[in-house]
Amino acid sequence: MTDFFSSPVGMALLAGCCTWAFTAFGAGMVYTAKSFSRRTLDVMLGFAAGVMIAASYWSLLAPALEMSSHLGRLACVPVALGFLAGAGVLRLVDLILPHIHPTENVPDGPPSKLPRSALLVFAITLHNIPEGLAVGVAFGAAASGAPEASIAGAMTLMFGMGLQNIPEGVAVSVPLLREGFSKNRAFFFGQLSGIVEPIAAVFGALVVGIAEPILPFALAFAAGAMIFVVVEEVIPESHASGHGDAASLGVIIGFVVMMCLDVALA
Repeated sequence: MTDFFSSPVGMALLAGCCTWAFTAFGAGMVYTAKSFSRRTLDVMLGFAAGVMIAASYWSLLAPALEMSSHLGRLACVPVALGFLAGAGVLRLVDLILPHIHPTENVPDGPPSKLPRSALLVFAITLHNIPEGLAVGVAFGAAASGAPEASIAGAMTLMFGMGLQNIPEGVAVSVPLLREGFSKNRAFFFGQLSGIVEPIAAVFGALVVGIAEPILPFALAFAAGAMIFVVVEEVIPESHASGHGDAASLGVIIGFVVMMCLDVALA
């Protein structure tokens, strides 16, 4: 058992469970706070967006470009293709998976008769897929022995993703509480949105382990998926209630925090 958890897949599973725990921590805010103002939630979502943008570059794109440097002027090709593929796949998931955001009344994706609570969970689950994938790919890259990747860097990414999962847990549980759910049910559905992270993390580590030469593509794929979520979902949602300036400040703070973490700890 110890050998399993020291393997890339085992470490990715543990890391994914860790980021899931951060989501549960955020969802647990329903027990400690009477209410969250929409402005506070928008700042928190902006912070999450800033963390994801910074992580996409420093933890994923920069190492991917270094790994492709032997291609000379064509080094950007596998990275660009991976980035576009990641965004494209998330767009496809966005079209297939019915979901709704706290500030919306009309669901996105195909028509669905599912209750609003399930659609809210699906919305944050969509956010969590690329985050778990990024963590798994990072651990797989570190285990491959590539000098551009390290366990310390993967753990920094894990911590950054976990940090921004806190507001995402809040973004599910608090709206459910306002809709009349009990605190226990609001917490349950809030943490449930993070269950996909360990699954996606294991998948990312497995793909890298099987096809190590595609590392630059895989890292860029995870980055493209995360950036798509940021520009398609997180930032628009944080600006939808008229608190754009505060949310933008949250983006800047989140970006700086993740940048400093990556440089200081990696």
